Amino acid sequence: MASNDGIPSPAVPGYPPAAPSMPPGYGPPMMGTGPFIPPPGMPPGPPGMMPPQFSIPPPGFGYPMAAGGPPEPGVIAAPPQITAPALPTLPPSDPSSPVPNPSPHPLTNPSTPTPAPSTSPTDKKSDWTEHKAPDGRTYYYNSTTKQSLWEKPDELKTPSELLLSQCPWKEYKSENGKVYYHNVTSKESRWTIPPELEELKNRILAEEAAAAAAVAVASATNTGGISQLIQHSSPNVVGTPESTNSGKSAIEQAMAATLAAINIPTPPAKPDDDSNSAKGSANGSRTSTPEPKVQFKDKKEAIEAFKELLKERDVPSNATWEQAVKMISSDPRYPSMKKLNERKQAFNAYKTQKLKEEKETERLRLKKAKEDLEQFLLNHERMTSTTKYYKCEEIYANLEIWKAVGDSDRRDIYEDVIFNLAKREKEEMKLLKKRNTKRLAQVLDTMTDVTYRTTWQEAQSLLLQHSGFAEDADLLEMDKEDALLVFENHIRQLEKDEEEEKEREKKRRKRQERKNRDGFISLLDELHEQGKLTSMSLWVELYPMLSADLRFSAMLGQPGSTPLDLFKFYVEDLKSRFHDEKKIIREILKDKNFEVQVNTTFEAFATVVCEDRKSATLDAGNVKLTYNLLLEKAEAREKERVKEETRKFKKLEGAFKGLLKNIEVDYQMDWEEVRAKLEEEADFKAITLESEKVRIFKEYQHDLEESCGHHHIRSKKKKGKKGKRKSRSRSHSPESDVSDKGKKKKA
Repeated sequence: MASNDGIPSPAVPGYPPAAPSMPPGYGPPMMGTGPFIPPPGMPPGPPGMMPPQFSIPPPGFGYPMAAGGPPEPGVIAAPPQITAPALPTLPPSDPSSPVPNPSPHPLTNPSTPTPAPSTSPTDKKSDWTEHKAPDGRTYYYNSTTKQSLWEKPDELKTPSELLLSQCPWKEYKSENGKVYYHNVTSKESRWTIPPELEELKNRILAEEAAAAAAVAVASATNTGGISQLIQHSSPNVVGTPESTNSGKSAIEQAMAATLAAINIPTPPAKPDDDSNSAKGSANGSRTSTPEPKVQFKDKKEAIEAFKELLKERDVPSNATWEQAVKMISSDPRYPSMKKLNERKQAFNAYKTQKLKEEKETERLRLKKAKEDLEQFLLNHERMTSTTKYYKCEEIYANLEIWKAVGDSDRRDIYEDVIFNLAKREKEEMKLLKKRNTKRLAQVLDTMTDVTYRTTWQEAQSLLLQHSGFAEDADLLEMDKEDALLVFENHIRQLEKDEEEEKEREKKRRKRQERKNRDGFISLLDELHEQGKLTSMSLWVELYPMLSADLRFSAMLGQPGSTPLDLFKFYVEDLKSRFHDEKKIIREILKDKNFEVQVNTTFEAFATVVCEDRKSATLDAGNVKLTYNLLLEKAEAREKERVKEETRKFKKLEGAFKGLLKNIEVDYQMDWEEVRAKLEEEADFKAITLESEKVRIFKEYQHDLEESCGHHHIRSKKKKGKKGKRKSRSRSHSPESDVSDKGKKKKA
């Protein structure tokens, strides 16, 4: 996986910062020996830019190189250069000279020699030639444009180098020698080789192997013993730091002897290339070219060049002026500043800046050491949130990563680590709890034996018998309270499912009961359409007919409305339509100009109503009720008419009796006699029937006769009552009082 984990960014402490102000042509400062990988992309100068003229002499210029030991620990040494085909050269011998980072060539290893490009006679002549700087570094010079470059131009690169230069992934080595890869486009670093770079390497290796096999066959007769001689001489070339310290002259002598012993036929090359190569292989010989005079535009440029010289020689911040002069006096840029005070001012300014850089480097180193220790403790298997500090001292006291940080800082880091570990463990416990909760819920879902009535004790026995639970170590170590909560939630869900099932069953039963009621109502509708059921129908009359139908039997035993209730509701509904249907019947009778009389029969009434199309929706019972209502109204009208006539006749009768009274008719008088007296009276003529007149006359005489008889009886009764009162006043007793009261009550 592509990741930058463990690979520091270009600003990681202990590694050269990519300062934009750093001029090209100078190596990085001292670097710490931390576990992180130094950031790639730090060549001595930006690719394609010409180094300063005072740091790369033109071809042919040379001067003696200061002898020195190997690069100091922590400094990335420049890759060894090659001055002759298939022969290695040594790294720069002067430890004070700046050491560039390795060129980002995926196939270049600092411990292996890099062959110089060979020029074929058929190749097009190139303006670029390879040369050696005074400090031993290789640079390239264009004789046409007068441009110098540290990086090999594309015209001099082999096909393999051209392919690798197009790949964004470059190979580097960290201080501890571990190889890592960096993408110059995406700024991504990784420990493993990217697939595209690996594929490209394999293809190049295959092509080189094929080419090497062909060359070996062609030159086997000329170079039979070369490989053995090179193998014997290579340990002296590469060697160890101790062997390198023995002196440069001895190694050069060994190389010279080796070159003298080998007669290698070289292919014809261009004259310019051969001369330049010879100049470069002289290793800075002072007699190769005359020393040029370094000139600057102004004083400021000279001061900056002097500072760069001090920086190239890696003059420390605590060095004295005399020590610095010894280190830089051999450089042609040293006499560029004529005045001593100007040199010392530039030297003091350099020391101030160098001190700041060293302090910053130390600060970054300490910062990185703290970060490394914190990361180490966070990832160590023996560190937990409960580990005590004294225990950490016992475990890590002998480790360099522990000793690289002070005690106070270690304690602060320890506190932070304990806090982060506790937080991480808490998060892990939270995730484990969530996982166990989810897993236990899944196991319970698959157990059909667990119902909403299952107890926790029964569930535990069933879980131990389930393979999904018994074979899961995390579930077996799950907190019992958490497991109980999961079980309770599962039981609640089962209870909810049971309630939902009961509710569905209840709805299904109600739906069936409703269907049964609808079926019985449809039976009543059929009977109503047949005219067997009306608003005047009775249950007793229709029961034999209803009970014979299956829709009636389906209603039996179910809760809610019974068949009798539905029958009553149906009849009531028919009766509720009576008022509306009565209006329709009246409209029909009005249209037919038919009026119900006292003697009108129902058949005649129904015939008139049914002749109209409006009667199609009428209920037969409502028609009968309407007939009865209209018949009652007709009878009422007849009674009222008779009553009115009777009242009028009584009025006439009273007026006639008044005539009889006026003429003082006696009960002994004859009708003819009376009639002759009343013939001319209006009240006599108002009564048209003679029989009525005679009847009234006789009733009048009868009333007179009775009135006379009652008068005589009342007078006798009054005399008897007076005599009784006198006798009671003489002999009064309580019994007589009681009897009198009883008589009064009866009266």
